[in-house]
Amino acid sequence: MHLNQRQAATSSLCGPTILVSALTFLSNIYNYMVVNKINLTLTALADPTRRAILDRLALGPASVNELARPFKLTQQAVSKHLDYLHRAQLINKRRDGRQQFCTLNPQPFRDVIGWAEQCCRAWEESFERLDVVLEDMKRKDKKK
Repeated sequence: MHLNQRQAATSSLCGPTILVSALTFLSNIYNYMVVNKINLTLTALADPTRRAILDRLALGPASVNELARPFKLTQQAVSKHLDYLHRAQLINKRRDGRQQFCTLNPQPFRDVIGWAEQCCRAWEESFERLDVVLEDMKRKDKKK
């Protein structure tokens, strides 16, 4: 086999394989990023103080001072909760002069809802398949 023939054979075999590998790699990275975002969101929602802050922000934008007022926490502790919510992209922050205002970002909630609905569909399909198997087993049992 000449060098040009070998190169042509190798490129025709490796081209699609490399493309599939690259697409699989990118798909895995995307899935990891989505799951990681959901983990971050759920971890942020696990804390009752952060949930209370989000409940307040559901009513509309608020300054950091307004958000800190109902809690028996230091300003620094509330700021750490807000930083965590911001890292989880559950809130947006903007500065207006010396004050910082926070607003709710609904997208991570939509992502969690979409993930939960996908899990529900998978479980429902699994239970439906189980029902078919159980019915089949009952029919076979009756024939005996």
